[in-house]
Amino acid sequence: MKKFDAPKAVLMSYIIKGILDQQLPWTLVLFGVMIALVLEMSGIPSLAFAVGVYLPLSSSAPLFIGGMIRWLVDRRNNKLDQYKNLNEEEMQAAGDRSNGVLLSSGYIAGGALAGIIIAFTAGVLVDLDKSLNDWATANNPFFNGPNANLLTMIPYVLIAAVLYFVAREKNKAN
Repeated sequence: MKKFDAPKAVLMSYIIKGILDQQLPWTLVLFGVMIALVLEMSGIPSLAFAVGVYLPLSSSAPLFIGGMIRWLVDRRNNKLDQYKNLNEEEMQAAGDRSNGVLLSSGYIAGGALAGIIIAFTAGVLVDLDKSLNDWATANNPFFNGPNANLLTMIPYVLIAAVLYFVAREKNKAN
């Protein structure tokens, strides 16, 4: 049976055990606080930095790509006629109401549901998971080996392109 870790729960249990056992490495905690203070004083959001450090690259890369798409879309949309007379705060609010934010939310929800289905299949439907794994190993040349993730780049790029095109706004005629 495969074991799926819950990293946040494990991290919180370490912190709680460390406090209760009075063996929490306070120097590391204080070092983290100092890093957060320096980042905040430098104008860098410490939470975003901390999430980037904490999460593995496989989890933070989609966040980075989504942020880049948002930045590209906002740069393009801010040049449109309907945005010319808006201040910074109004432009941000308009971007937050875009179809791209809704689609991104759907991507997040879909990813969460897919993760639940995968965990359920691996934990409860073990025979189905084994037969799917055996089939993929036998019939998919990209399933194992050095190019295992190459095939996943096709839908990844398509999903990112759809997000970009959905989030773009059209110029409204005055």
